[in-house]
Amino acid sequence: MARGFDRPLYILPFDHRGSFQTKLFGWKSPLSDDQTAEIAGAKQIIYEGFQAALADGAPGGKAGILVDEQFGAAILRDATAKGIVTACPAEKSGQDEFDFEYGEDFGRHIETIDPTFCKVLVRYNPQGDRALNQKQAARLKRLSEFLAARKRSRFMFELLVPAEKAQLDKLEGDKKAYDLKLRPSLMVEAIRELQNAGVDPDIWKIEGLDRLEDCQSIVAAARAGGRDHVDLIVLGRGEDERKVREWLGIAARVQGFIGFAVGRTVFWDALVAWRAKKATRKQAIAQIAARYREFVDLFDRHDTRSSSGAP
Repeated sequence: MARGFDRPLYILPFDHRGSFQTKLFGWKSPLSDDQTAEIAGAKQIIYEGFQAALADGAPGGKAGILVDEQFGAAILRDATAKGIVTACPAEKSGQDEFDFEYGEDFGRHIETIDPTFCKVLVRYNPQGDRALNQKQAARLKRLSEFLAARKRSRFMFELLVPAEKAQLDKLEGDKKAYDLKLRPSLMVEAIRELQNAGVDPDIWKIEGLDRLEDCQSIVAAARAGGRDHVDLIVLGRGEDERKVREWLGIAARVQGFIGFAVGRTVFWDALVAWRAKKATRKQAIAQIAARYREFVDLFDRHDTRSSSGAP
């Protein structure tokens, strides 16, 4: 299976676990069976919103979901049966250090779920803790090699580059300045380090960038060394709709960016209203469907491949 995935990909991610149960439901672990079922039910609403968007004309060949095994196993099975692109996380939730959700049993879980993509979320600042970075890279190399040998699920890598204190101090604590001036070059450096450590994703899922030239630099890094078909998607990072629209509009104009993975910006307000009984289940589903369609349509409008006729 050649590395990469070079057709459009519009992901609705709702693989949130720890943040979902604490911030949406206000519950701490361990969860009861009833609480687990209620969270799974909320994720079912998101999935039904996704399906409603497909029924309303969202392009099924480009659409996909990202959901966790803990609360979304039934959703993953249903989506697979329907031919929908699926992604499932392999990382423990809410940790600064990447580790496998199911420890040494990670491979069996991947084989059981058999998603289109095995996804990891990794916090990696190349100027941060070197020992931590090396430890994470070793685990990620192991996963990369497992997926390559298995030749079924592709590898989706969500890269977050959180600011180090010293980096922020130089910018007087200005996080926006960090995002604009430092983070893009650090992302390039992180990608190169991980590639050199033997970590080879098919898709990089990255934080939004404010400048076209930074998007182009990231694509060049992701495709270095003959990785010509490796592509990128933009994550929403829980930002407001205006900022997400801005990021998607920029990325869609750059060859190598094939779509997005926007979750909380799509479904959070709808679920909060539903939980507060300010919206019915039907209304929440409709709101999620409409918001997802808005981002699909936005990316399609700006996508340079659409105007060039490229696949």
